[in-house]
Order: sequence, then structure tokens, then C-alpha cells
Amino acid sequence: EHNTEQIYNEIAYPLVEGVTEGYNGTIFAYGQTGSGKSFTMQGVVDPSTQKGIIPRAFEHIFESVQCAENAKFLVRASYLEIYNEDVRDLLGADTKQKLE
Repeated sequence: EHNTEQIYNEIAYPLVEGVTEGYNGTIFAYGQTGSGKSFTMQGVVDPSTQKGIIPRAFEHIFESVQCAENAKFLVRASYLEIYNEDVRDLLGADTKQKLE
């Protein structure tokens, strides 16, 4: 019954705040096929309340980087899918390719 904005604010926001302070962060979406994991992570552009955790986190991180003074940042992100013991990189050029 929650929209992705509420989920981000309650669960991901504190994690991303930690990331902007130099800690590593992981969001692990686990559940049955068709339960809404991809939608929660990716969301849709319109309405903006349904933008997913990933775009919200990227906005949050890069706003923090933009506001910081006298600091350097290295931002790395991965978006992996593990399904039937196969691992795929969903940010890679070929999202169908299995990783070793």
C-alpha cells in the first residue's frame, strides 16, 4: 500500500545518507517472481511518486556531491540480478549476458 516515495524515505534515505558520509550501502530486493522488486527499484517517471529507489538514490547522491566543497568523490554502482543461480549485470551493455 506504499508508493516508492514512501519506501525510499523510510528505508533507503538513511542508507544513502550513510553512503554520502563514506560508508558502503546495499539494498537487497528479494522475493517471488512478479512481486514488484524491479518496479520498486526502477519505478516509472510519471507520476513522480512512483520513481524507483535507484533514480531517487542517484539524485540524492549527486545532489550531495554537488553541494560538497573541498572534497573528491568516487561513485560506483552495480545493479545485479540473481535468478536460478545465474548472475546478470543490469547496468551492463548486454543485460542478457551471464556473469562468471
